[in-house]
Amino acid sequence: MLRALLLESLHPVATSILRSDGVEVTARTGALDEDELVDALQGVHLLGIRSKTQVTERVIAAAPDLLAVGAYCIGTNQIDLGAAARHGVAAFNAPFSNTRSVVELTLAEIIALTRRLTERDRALHEGVWDKSAEGAHEVRGRTLGIVGYGNIGTQLSVLAEALGMSVVFYDSAERLALGNARRLHSLDELLSTADVVTLHVDGRGGNAGMFGAEQFARMKQGAIFLNLSRGFVVDYAALRDHVLSGHVAGAAVDVFPEEPKRRGDAFESDLRGLPNVILTPHIGGSTEEAQEAIGHFVSNKLRDYVSHGSTTLSVNLPNLALDARTGSHRLVHLHRNTPGVLAGINRLLAEHDVNIEAQLLSTRGELGYVVTDVGSGLPEDVCASLATMPQTIRLRVLS
Repeated sequence: MLRALLLESLHPVATSILRSDGVEVTARTGALDEDELVDALQGVHLLGIRSKTQVTERVIAAAPDLLAVGAYCIGTNQIDLGAAARHGVAAFNAPFSNTRSVVELTLAEIIALTRRLTERDRALHEGVWDKSAEGAHEVRGRTLGIVGYGNIGTQLSVLAEALGMSVVFYDSAERLALGNARRLHSLDELLSTADVVTLHVDGRGGNAGMFGAEQFARMKQGAIFLNLSRGFVVDYAALRDHVLSGHVAGAAVDVFPEEPKRRGDAFESDLRGLPNVILTPHIGGSTEEAQEAIGHFVSNKLRDYVSHGSTTLSVNLPNLALDARTGSHRLVHLHRNTPGVLAGINRLLAEHDVNIEAQLLSTRGELGYVVTDVGSGLPEDVCASLATMPQTIRLRVLS
């Protein structure tokens, strides 16, 4: 029986989908540190996490039964994807499922900051009636600058235009502009143009520290800043300085370089207590609708991988879309991508009179992934020979 460990309070649908496929599931509420995770993964085949659990090379190497990791979120920088691939562990994420939730929170915070709702709310809670239009603006007619024009950035672009905002964006990759959005040629050009700057970049290492004192200084006087992408891309001490000086009129931050692992843990930040600053505990995608959609998406990917060998949308293995097998057995062979592997597999099968009914191969950099359906009995020595090929990373036989 396959066993799964699901951490960080995943939506119950994630558990129900795996259990309906015969997987024994253990669900836990919080994240685990490295030592705890090494112990917990003994005998576990599937791991489900969100953003706080770090799946390091040491963790992967210490979990020989692990077949796949599901990141029930957008980001995968918490997983050592290279180490996972080298050990034959597939990784999947949910690149689209919580897009709408992040976009809606971004828009809500843009409006709240532009109207200075945070300060009006705080004053009333303190018993002070402060009815004033000072510093409050409509978002209509203002310019939104989006840094990172991917799934979230593009949807935000469309909805912001519907509110009457002008949209400019900057992305290091070529992106098709939607609606009336304009692509700018540099981040500096965007910073000097936008009344609101919002970051929606991915978690690649090259983005670390991309936004610091130099970038804040180039923003327009009185502009608004938001980061709902990754905590390590922004120098928050620099943001604090620019908020206190009045250069940045407000900020909303949902992600932090170091985040507590469990609900109720203490939280520290340079940004606490600042005027017109909204701090949220990494909840951009935390709506019930998004978490249910993510639970469906990632659990189905894990199920399809262990049942059929399908690697569609895997973030670290060659991608093959596969249905149920057509023969008696399915050989799933992940290997180092060197010349002659496919020929060697087929020669070995032919030598043992094993007939091939269907076969697919995909490569990705240094990895190759070949799936072979055979229509006859499969001698044990065939599997042993395939498993011991010099290029083999992992062999699975699905019957």
